[in-house]
Amino acid sequence: MMMQRRLLLVIAAAGLALAGCATSPTHEQHPPIVFVHGNGDTAALWQTTVWRFESNGWPRERLHAIDLPYPLARDDDGKAQPGRTSTADHMAFLKSEVDKVLQATGARQVVLVGNSRGGNAIRNYIYNGGGAARVSHAVLGGTPNHGVWATKGFREANEFSGTGPFLTGLNAPKNAAGDEVTGPVKWLTLRSDNNDKFAQPDGLWIGAKGTPTNVTFDGPALKGATNVVLPRVDHRETSYSPAAFEATYRFITGKNPQTLAIQPEAPIVLNGKIAGLGLTPTDPASGNYSNNLPLPGAQLMVYATDPATGARIGNAVHTKTVGTDGLWGPFTAQAGVSYEFAIQATGYATTHIYRSPFPRSSKFVNFRADRLAEADKAAKSSVTLNRPRGYFDAQRDRMMFDGKAALPGVPPEGAGVSASKLNLTQEGMRPIAAEFNGEKITGQTWPVSGNHVVVLELTY
Repeated sequence: MMMQRRLLLVIAAAGLALAGCATSPTHEQHPPIVFVHGNGDTAALWQTTVWRFESNGWPRERLHAIDLPYPLARDDDGKAQPGRTSTADHMAFLKSEVDKVLQATGARQVVLVGNSRGGNAIRNYIYNGGGAARVSHAVLGGTPNHGVWATKGFREANEFSGTGPFLTGLNAPKNAAGDEVTGPVKWLTLRSDNNDKFAQPDGLWIGAKGTPTNVTFDGPALKGATNVVLPRVDHRETSYSPAAFEATYRFITGKNPQTLAIQPEAPIVLNGKIAGLGLTPTDPASGNYSNNLPLPGAQLMVYATDPATGARIGNAVHTKTVGTDGLWGPFTAQAGVSYEFAIQATGYATTHIYRSPFPRSSKFVNFRADRLAEADKAAKSSVTLNRPRGYFDAQRDRMMFDGKAALPGVPPEGAGVSASKLNLTQEGMRPIAAEFNGEKITGQTWPVSGNHVVVLELTY
């Protein structure tokens, strides 16, 4: 176990220690918070976290989530790679976003909250990009601060190498005590006890089962920070779960949140961005790189659906051809109503995304148009159950997909898979349902022969 200056805490016992870490702001002085997503992800993953801050009185205009245009890290941080960003690129983008937020709010400092790779950018910005004077608190959820692997001579040019120059530079002692972080910024790390796929002693989740990673469960902890353990959460839940919100809120304010529940509001106004895959949507050689670039010309149609069958109820309630900003809204949703979001774009399959009802407004309802994978083209219908804000854990979660508790592609133990795909062999359209820990979504199957793909996307 890594030596730490402050006591390592489990979440059940964190209250008193965290309450002393920061002073509580008045209602008028809620600091702006900038949320930084992880590798390959989007600002949309912070949706429920933002809702919880809003439900506790945080002004909406002081909650900002960034969208890194190319969110995937390079294989070699020092070498240009199409569709990828370096640590320097990531830091520069974060710096520009922080500057925008400070200018818009008139605040002197921001709070930075990052998941996984987002924490790398936060640390780099604070120590190497001039961010120390602009940041009051830094919260790192599941950030692989000591690497996903730490093996001499193995992929050390990658930013996730614990023995590589990027992380060893960030982890260099900051004082005589050997702390890896120092003030004036206040630091919090959030980690899982043993269920983070990127903080494992075995290389299973990096394709090297049986090979030691030389990284332990406490790899995300930092000497000199307040380090909190959240039992059984997975890699993404170190940031996006109710427990992560509770610890973050307490660290920033010095007090417990009034509620962990997401409070409903009316009217419910939704907006977000439609992005695609690859470098250009019509170039098959560009690969399926995740990106957060707008997809101009994409058409979105929104339909209210029957929650029991997934069938459309009447005509589209909202349609838009997106422009250069990629925004598909605003759209005023009805409370308690489930929706289908159908996306059409050149070079993509018609993508049918089904969502459960929205409780609150959000500008982070981002979508990606999808393509049919070669392996799916023989199916009659291809349906993916997607959990963006966490992973599926067969030992922990109550799950059902098309009437079966065993989800395709989800292992019997461990939390490392966030999507499960069913390729159906039956002709025709029919309802298809999924349930995850009480959240239920029902959609419709659509024919692969017509270049359709279906996504049941969980919110929680």
